[in-house]
Amino acid sequence: MTTAAPAATMRTAVLTQPGSIVVESRPVPTPGPDEVVIEVRSVGVCGSDTHYYDHGRIGDHVVTGPLVLGHESAGVIVAVGADVDPARVGEHVAIEPGVPCRSCAQCLSGHYNLCPDMVFHATPPVDGTLAEYVTHHAAFAFALPDSVSLDEGAMLEPLSVGIWACRRAGVAPGVRVLVIGAGPVGQLAAQVATAFGASEVVVADVNAHRLSVASSLGATEVVDVSTTSLSQAYAGRPGPDVVLECSGHEGSTQAAIRVAAPAARVVLIGMGGDTVALPLGDVQNRELWVTGVFRYANTWPTAIGLVASGRVTLGPLATGHFELEETEAALTAARTDPESIKSIIHPVRAGGSRSPAR
Repeated sequence: MTTAAPAATMRTAVLTQPGSIVVESRPVPTPGPDEVVIEVRSVGVCGSDTHYYDHGRIGDHVVTGPLVLGHESAGVIVAVGADVDPARVGEHVAIEPGVPCRSCAQCLSGHYNLCPDMVFHATPPVDGTLAEYVTHHAAFAFALPDSVSLDEGAMLEPLSVGIWACRRAGVAPGVRVLVIGAGPVGQLAAQVATAFGASEVVVADVNAHRLSVASSLGATEVVDVSTTSLSQAYAGRPGPDVVLECSGHEGSTQAAIRVAAPAARVVLIGMGGDTVALPLGDVQNRELWVTGVFRYANTWPTAIGLVASGRVTLGPLATGHFELEETEAALTAARTDPESIKSIIHPVRAGGSRSPAR
């Protein structure tokens, strides 16, 4: 390690049991030869964090002991391992939270998001980034240009989900896209679809404020499905060539499939129940292509480029800022505030009290 972190201990927000976060002191981690130590400045709250907080599990991933949440992260490199260029100290970086084995069949074929030995932040038993410092493999800490803030760097993770979904769906110039769900990933998937050249991007939700944000960020049309059904919205017009289902709601998934154009691509992004009923008659009769997405691969350079160029806007999505001690409030903000989209937690703030801005 070429330089030392400024203290021997650090604050860490720990999920001790469902519904309980305790801020405790832990040793500052020491990097391995190919790792960096990152002072964590911004961590976005994901729905998976809230689900672990509420239920202590997501599917087969079960919290069996104390767990640090957080995987949407950015910060500043303060130390490096022996095999890492010491010039990287001081870099502002966004963290790709999963480190694959890089030697299995999936990794070698380019599908490293499907690596069976993936080590991913805040997926039990791996601790996440709601701590003042974390270590991470240097190759998965991406330098940010001066034009991209650390809050934006943290949001590159959900942006990567949108990028991966659009790639899987084959979004290209001239394609008509329907996005179901105007939460953080839906907002970002819609912007990516526009950046990839889609001729039409329709966003559907029941939250009027989120639909207003989607419209302000470039959606060509929004549909409030609490008052207008998708079948009504698409009556007398071509259906979407691509459906990006971000809500995880079974009824919305079914309705979207029913309005999709023949040979459309339907990508399931939102996670609802483990089992969802699909209208297979529509899938078969119109040869629809239905798939899911699992995380992402090779998306961070694209994400950084989209934000740095202004083709994707992240700032309006950060609707709440919280201290580490306010982690529980950040995890539950959306329950009481209908205008909440993305909460950002700041384990360390810049300059002592640490402002979240660059």
